[in-house]
Amino acid sequence: MSNIHATAQVDPGAKLGSNVEIGPFCVVGPHVELADDVVLRPHVVIEGRTTIGPGCKIFPFASIGLEPQDIKYKDDPSTVTIGANTLIREHVTIHRGTPTGHMATRVGDNCFLMIGAHIAHDCQIGDNVTLVNGVTLGGHVSVGDGAIVGGLSAVHQFVRIGSCSFVGGMSGVAADLIPYGMALGNRANLNGLNIVGLKRKGFSRDQIHELRKAYRMLFSSEGTLKERLEDVETMFSGNELAQQIIDFIKSDSDRSFCVPNNVATPPR
Repeated sequence: MSNIHATAQVDPGAKLGSNVEIGPFCVVGPHVELADDVVLRPHVVIEGRTTIGPGCKIFPFASIGLEPQDIKYKDDPSTVTIGANTLIREHVTIHRGTPTGHMATRVGDNCFLMIGAHIAHDCQIGDNVTLVNGVTLGGHVSVGDGAIVGGLSAVHQFVRIGSCSFVGGMSGVAADLIPYGMALGNRANLNGLNIVGLKRKGFSRDQIHELRKAYRMLFSSEGTLKERLEDVETMFSGNELAQQIIDFIKSDSDRSFCVPNNVATPPR
């Protein structure tokens, strides 16, 4: 049984789970699916082929599933998918995908999207991600599990934000950020490891110490990046965290990645 306010406009084609709450003046389109226990506060708009996972709470004036800000978009049947128990605060905007991307925009489970955050077309957001007030993600951005992007920061299209990384507030991120890394500034540089995040995730002192050693070696000013990458891969072959960073750097990407101020940006 769902609770739908008399002023809400819910298309008969929309699929509603049990115990859904839809507040005053909400608009829910014909291809929308709301899972069990979803709550829409007043003035929420959800359109397009959008699926909202169980337990999500969406606050006033959020806009989800509308057309992307892409002049090439021609009403293609792309989608938006939001995972379970994600909290979407006021004025958040999430746009559907495009044919030049994944045809899908995805947000994972247990995310926290604060006031005014924008997720553009084809973004892929992992689980337990936090976007603080006013964060803007360009099209095709990916954000790994557990990452935090600080308030009023902007992430350039196609950039990858690694898992458990941290972007400081008011940063402009134009290059990939390694897992467990911390980026600050405009344009953002790598400012070490996200030590606070690593501790919160329960990694031991020894694991963090080993990762610090790998980080210092990888981003030293001696030798070429290729040489340092090979050395770190060999010396820290048993360190799961270091290997995640190595795999991230070695994987295909159209962009460079954030490095410390004292290290030249390496070519791909």
